[in-house]
Amino acid sequence: MGSMDLYDAMSTLRAVRRLKPDPIPKDVLHRILEAATWAPTGGNTQPWRVVVVEEADKKKALAELYRAGWYTYSEHHRSLIKDAPESVRVTTEKMLDAGNYLADHFADTPAILIFCFNPKNMAITDAKLSRISVVGGGSIYPAVQNTLLACRVEGIGCVLTTLLCQNEEEVRSILEIPEPWGTAAAIPIGYPVRGGHGPISRRSVEKLVFQDTWGEALSGDRSVTSDSNRD
Repeated sequence: MGSMDLYDAMSTLRAVRRLKPDPIPKDVLHRILEAATWAPTGGNTQPWRVVVVEEADKKKALAELYRAGWYTYSEHHRSLIKDAPESVRVTTEKMLDAGNYLADHFADTPAILIFCFNPKNMAITDAKLSRISVVGGGSIYPAVQNTLLACRVEGIGCVLTTLLCQNEEEVRSILEIPEPWGTAAAIPIGYPVRGGHGPISRRSVEKLVFQDTWGEALSGDRSVTSDSNRD
């Protein structure tokens, strides 16, 4: 069983899209899935389920849908960055190339985790607002994140994808998912072809966090913490 400091795991959890077809040991897969069950949900209802797809024919059917969706997305994304600075284009092209690899090898992935949800068991408190509803995800995506972090600890490559959600009816048919269950994510997992996880690039706390009022800079020096104030 792997072991890693939580902060190290979070700060090195990359989207790994180049995955080996080698099977994942059952005990490793079970630990990853068990980590998902520890995630909090509204009312502790756990309104999500996971379909672990390992059967070749089902993976192939999902791969056909994913590949079509990915290349439509990637072509549009390339058109958006054609006039961007070179540094942006180079970074984005690397991501898109890795995405092409995943799309072309989706069926070879040893396991694809399809996260499903039951909207009838969720308190979606923003459902009647005039914007897109997101609150329901609070009872699904913590389990997804636990899964990703567990993969990181186990040395398993992973990436959160949502392209298959636009083909929900086809996915439900392939996997025999009953009503009213929907799909929230597809996570292909496997051992990395290359280096896998490592340092990540994200915006800083100062750019993402405000103090008391929107736009107000965070006050005080919070860059140094001790074990005593992590309780």
